[in-house]
Amino acid sequence: MLRPEMSSSSPSVPVVSSSSAGARSQGPRYSFGFRETSGSRSSAPAFSAPTPPGTSGAAGDQSSSSSLPRLPPSAGPARGSFFGNKRSYAENTFASNFTFGTSSSSVRDSNYPQMLKTPLSVGNLQGSGYKSWTPQVGYSATSSSAVSAHSSSVIVAVVEGRGLARGEIGMASIDLKSPQIILSQFADNTTYAKVITKLKILSPLEIIMSNTACVVGNSTKLFTLITENFKNVNFTTIQRKYFNETKGLEYIEQLCIAEFSTVLMEVQSKYYCLAAVAALLKYVEFIQNSVYAPKSLKICFQGSEQTAMIDSSSAQNLELLINNQDCRNNHTLFGVLNYTKTPGGSRRLRSNILEPLVDIETINMRLDCVQELLHDEELFFGLQSVISRFLDTEQLLSVLIQIPKQDTVNVAESKITNLIYLKHTLELVDPLKIALKNCDTPLLRAYYGSLEDKRFGIILEKIKTVINDDARYMKGCLNMRTQKCYAVRSNINEFLDIARRTYTEIVDDIAGMISQLAEKYSLPLRTSFSSARGFFIQMTTDCTALPDDQLPSEFIKISKVKNSYSFTSADLIKMNERCQESLREIYHMTYMIVCKLLSEIYEHIHCLYKLSDTVSMLDMLLSFAHACTLSDYVRPEFTDTLAIKQGWHPILEKISVEKPVANNTYITEGSNFLIITGPNMSGKSTYLKQIALCQIMAQIGSYVPAEYSSFRIAEQIFTRISTDDDIETNSSTFMKEMKEIAYILHNANDKSLILIDELGRGTNTEEGIGICYAVCEHLLSLKAFTLFATHFLELCHIDVLYPNVENMHFEVQHVKNTSRNKEAILYTYKLSKGLTEEKNYGLKAAEVSSLPPSIVLDAKEITTQITRQILQNQKSTPEMERQRAVYHLATRLVQTARNSQLDADSLRTYLSNLKKKYEADFPKSEQVSGETEQ
Repeated sequence: MLRPEMSSSSPSVPVVSSSSAGARSQGPRYSFGFRETSGSRSSAPAFSAPTPPGTSGAAGDQSSSSSLPRLPPSAGPARGSFFGNKRSYAENTFASNFTFGTSSSSVRDSNYPQMLKTPLSVGNLQGSGYKSWTPQVGYSATSSSAVSAHSSSVIVAVVEGRGLARGEIGMASIDLKSPQIILSQFADNTTYAKVITKLKILSPLEIIMSNTACVVGNSTKLFTLITENFKNVNFTTIQRKYFNETKGLEYIEQLCIAEFSTVLMEVQSKYYCLAAVAALLKYVEFIQNSVYAPKSLKICFQGSEQTAMIDSSSAQNLELLINNQDCRNNHTLFGVLNYTKTPGGSRRLRSNILEPLVDIETINMRLDCVQELLHDEELFFGLQSVISRFLDTEQLLSVLIQIPKQDTVNVAESKITNLIYLKHTLELVDPLKIALKNCDTPLLRAYYGSLEDKRFGIILEKIKTVINDDARYMKGCLNMRTQKCYAVRSNINEFLDIARRTYTEIVDDIAGMISQLAEKYSLPLRTSFSSARGFFIQMTTDCTALPDDQLPSEFIKISKVKNSYSFTSADLIKMNERCQESLREIYHMTYMIVCKLLSEIYEHIHCLYKLSDTVSMLDMLLSFAHACTLSDYVRPEFTDTLAIKQGWHPILEKISVEKPVANNTYITEGSNFLIITGPNMSGKSTYLKQIALCQIMAQIGSYVPAEYSSFRIAEQIFTRISTDDDIETNSSTFMKEMKEIAYILHNANDKSLILIDELGRGTNTEEGIGICYAVCEHLLSLKAFTLFATHFLELCHIDVLYPNVENMHFEVQHVKNTSRNKEAILYTYKLSKGLTEEKNYGLKAAEVSSLPPSIVLDAKEITTQITRQILQNQKSTPEMERQRAVYHLATRLVQTARNSQLDADSLRTYLSNLKKKYEADFPKSEQVSGETEQ
């Protein structure tokens, strides 16, 4: 059986208290509501009467280490199930005591609407206020307004330390469609950037926090920031005592499968993530109305140091997942790389794009795999063929290990369906092994080794002793219904065989009756089926072919779409009812057999975790290889330098008819700050995004759109690109700029990649230049790799003071427009060294537009006068030139010592060239010195 008989010593499900453990009664068994057996249902309510206000005030302020409430040992009849386990009345009663958000310490004033204290009161914080509802038994705690674009089913619990531990964050998340709990604990600063970023990546359906975090007048900064950033997500506050690290550790010991039990060593001292998982699992149990079987969950601990951080604003600016112009099209980085064949592969790709790797060894292992897939055509197509036949293995496993508290027809049908899916999945293991058999890459060999697990064969053999060999996954509701009916082999249950014969006779009678009706009325009738209507009659004909242009009166519930009619009859409705009754009997008996089978294979079923991981990873690697075949991507290298030869924008390549203009990029410690200038529309913003996208592609293990590429691992990627107002946060263009740049300044370090586009143009010129100059000086002190695009040409002179600043610009050409006798600008989109020589290019762009000529002339005159007053020539001294030359020589020598793979002769030539370049700079500085003296 899936869930063993529980006793007082069984650790399978969290025991509310020691006194309640022995209170389990052998309650009556029930079928699915269609056949009542002896005994009566328990009259015990699922939830108790509403809790009077103020009765639970003390509980809300208990520390996180307090134990769960001790309940009386009185026991009543409990609901039974076909799994054979009985839940005590004490455990059912716990639902009534598991009161959410009713602490008197969180009394709310007019600014915080009161939460209704329903039997299971849940504070749903949507928008600015709270909503409350009582979940119904058997329904998940979801809200349609909270469903994200990709139908999220993730619930996250977040808790923050108090007092001296403030800033220490514990998080636990579970995807209801995937049986995996992810734990994390990390220290965050006052901006809580890591928390917000991680939540954005998880894209939760619901967030759970302690009620002590939202006390009126004393709400924590973390709570405030989360509610501001996640306006369309359900918020639930529960009493602090349920964030109990002791219970969290117990849950992990009880529920974690043996293969992942090492997580206990990682988290036993991580008190905050343990507290979060305790609240999360207790909440899921009583809101989802189902529990997880013992030793069934994959539990992982993920430290924040394993992946790079990309904040949500940067992800939006770079169009990683959603196109900013049209959210329905796939002109995004995800769209460029997504050639996955399974839902699991698509999910893995999405999470990797949002959280790129920082471990070079892991990245190179992935790149080795992509390289082999590109070179071995047979391996590529063989793997792709097998992977495309897999279903959603993670969701399948999630359904198999959940134990519903109520056994209904839908539950029975679901279990039968998923057993067929399991058989289908396991039958693909051997073909997948054959496809991987001759691979050479260590990672692919490791996945091949994981498929040699004997448990796959054991489970499949046990399934085949009960399930027909022909039972398989098929498209179409009628096809799958037939598969479920005849899934179990004949002669296992005599009554099941009789019920199936009855069902077959009824289906034959329906087909025969419709044939007779077709003959009777001389109409081209055919039998159709839908899950909503059951069997019905369909006909395609011109209405003029009907007698009197109407169907016979015997037909009812007529609907027409063009020349297609759908209808039924009274006799057919009765036969459908008989069919459904027979079907329920078949499902009931099949379910009993399936449950017994699952109980036998359950101890082996956890090998599916390895399988789902293998399939999703292979699917993503195949997707990377597929993307490379459609374009000339190159394998990236990892050094301490960002060097891209002839790189181009991957999304732009997908959109444009012609290949985008390629450009070179070179950023190293000696020149880590690029100031990029150029006219409007010359390509500055596109170039900045291109660098970030290439960096992300390299760090997830994909090839990169370039002729050659080398990257320094970026631990954070920051962008400041958007210039729109934000009416939701009452921020002007300038204020939004300042918030975004403040976020970067607070969180950037020497391993960051920073892209800033047009900072300071939301205010007047003098203030904008001042802010930009100050920001540049701060970022220069960090040694982060920074690309700073600007129209403030005054900033270009900062290279006089800082030798690690490089000026770059986008070239334009001036062509004569013979038809209008005017000069026009031709954009080359080519990046060159030095600052732009274009002056007043904004005026030239305005001249091309429909502005009146008189306005343009006035603007030119005023600009000339202002330029004379503001701009001052800044000349560097010979000493500055000498120091700059020495600095550049030193950084090149250090870089060569670290990364050079040249042979002795080539290295000698390279060093000789460096010396010549260094010596060439001194006559220049001496010449400058002579001119100054004259």
